[in-house]
Formats: sequence, structure tokens, C-alpha cells
Amino acid sequence: MSAMLEVASVSKNFGGVIANRDVSIRIEQGEIVGLIGPNGSGKTTLFNSIIGYHPVDAGSITFEGREITRLRVPRIARLGLIRTFQQTRIFGKMTCMQNMAVSVPNRQEGLAASFSRFPKALIDRAEELLEFVGLHEKRHLRAGDLSFGQQKLLEFAMALMNEPRMLLLDEPTAGINPTLINGLIDRLQRANQQLGITLLIIEHNMRVIMNLAERIYCLAHGQLLAEGEPSAIQNDQRVIDAYLGAS
Repeated sequence: MSAMLEVASVSKNFGGVIANRDVSIRIEQGEIVGLIGPNGSGKTTLFNSIIGYHPVDAGSITFEGREITRLRVPRIARLGLIRTFQQTRIFGKMTCMQNMAVSVPNRQEGLAASFSRFPKALIDRAEELLEFVGLHEKRHLRAGDLSFGQQKLLEFAMALMNEPRMLLLDEPTAGINPTLINGLIDRLQRANQQLGITLLIIEHNMRVIMNLAERIYCLAHGQLLAEGEPSAIQNDQRVIDAYLGAS
């Protein structure tokens, strides 16, 4: 049976610098999977290759049984494979509701339009998802006036507007006030359980990823170092030496 996402022997070089070398990962539908490793280990490059931002030099990528190795970012996004970024990509001068509207493909004309000109179904969906992430009361505030943690929640809701089948999240808790982290974890779990969204998460907060992920892949020097359940990863001497044991 084919996996939801299968990365097979992918390699990516930048001017002779090896970012990923022969990396293979497999994600089943409905899973929450972690991707860890020290800075410079190739995690973000792998994400960018999966979504079509960096064409790979070798290997193949398959999503729901369809090869996407040479597809461009918009085409892959339309298949339901969406990513978020470590640094939020929101429109700070626009309201949360306006950000939600323009996150939908073919709605970029909304940048210069009143939100009232959008279809009611889209408005209803935006309000529903802002409620889901706990930002409904702030829906008419400018996104730039939100805290960084709230901006992360807004970006998460914007990604959900595209009805993803799978989300790639790049350090979702980075820079967030610790008091908001548990709320974000809860919403990620609810998105997985209630909305049926498969999650692949890059995360440096070990407490978060060890409690959230069912399986974890660890990269080091662009190569796959280890894969397994959180308890196995925590006790893998190779991972401890390369990452967890580093001060």
C-alpha cells in the first residue's frame, strides 16, 4: 500500500554544498510525524523540495500515489500539500479576516478589495477557522497588531483555508510565548483528529515534538540519521551525540 507522502532517495546540492543526500521518508495518512536535527542538517531544504520550491537533483517524491517531483509549488498546493514557515508570512496591515480571504488561491484581488465583496461561504469558512484557532474575537484587528504567537495561529488558520490534505509545519512553536504553546499543540492535534489532516513537523522544542509526534525522523549533515518512535529516538546514541546531547 502506498504512503500518503513518500520521499525516495532524494538529494539536493547548492553549488557543490550537499544539503540532502539520499534521504527517504514515508508518511502514512493520518499520522503526526516529526522531523528533527541540528541547524544546517537539511530539514528546511527537504521541506522546500517536497513542495516544489527546490527541484531535487536525484530521487523522487510521491504524494497520494502521484509523482510530484517535477511539479511547481502552486500545482502541488492544489493537490492539498501545504507548508507554513518559521517566520510568519502574513499581511500586517490587513485584518485577520482579510488575511484569511487572500490566502485562498485566485483571491489575490482581495488585496485591494473590501472583504464584504467575497462570497458568503468564504467568509463563513474564515470565521469558523478563526474560531478554531482562538482568534475569532480578533478577526477585525490588523494582523500586525497580534502577538507573534497569535500571528502563528493566524498563519495556521490561513493554511487551513486551503483545505489541505497534509501540512508541513516549519518550527510552529519557535518564538511563541510558552503560555501559548499548549494551545497551539492542542489545535494541531485537533486538526489531525477532527479535520483529518496529516502533519509533518520540523520542531526544535523537544518537549513538544516528543509529546506530539507518533514517529520522528532525525537528519544530520543532510542525511537520515535515525527513524522511530519518540522513546527510541530519545535513547538513540547517534541522535544524542549529533543533536539531543549538544549543549
